Amino acid sequence: QFQLVESGGGLVQPGGSLRLSCAASGFRLDYYAIGWFRQAPGKEREGVSCISRSGGYTNYADSVKGRFTISRDNAKNTVYLQMNSLKPEDTAVYYCAAVPYMGSSCHQLRYNYWGQGSQVTVSS
Repeated sequence: QFQLVESGGGLVQPGGSLRLSCAASGFRLDYYAIGWFRQAPGKEREGVSCISRSGGYTNYADSVKGRFTISRDNAKNTVYLQMNSLKPEDTAVYYCAAVPYMGSSCHQLRYNYWGQGSQVTVSS
């Protein structure tokens, strides 16, 4: 019954903002690194951001650095992705994923638990 559920996606104009949430059920996220990924039609899935178990380490793809912020609230068993200054090229299905990991280098991990995705569309 382990499950990750993304929410918060939708349609937004360029320059707008959205906040995605990734909520875990069936297990606690305390011991898990969390990554956000996205996949646009015809393109490979790419890593967007990740956060370590403690939240002390974060990583961002160059394409989103300075615009997106990842955070986590382990008490709520939830990870967030705040997306500001959205661009049309940010349009994709966004997925959160988890892997048990004690260290900091979450960008080098292979994630084994995945949500079903949330559509983000940036268009005028």
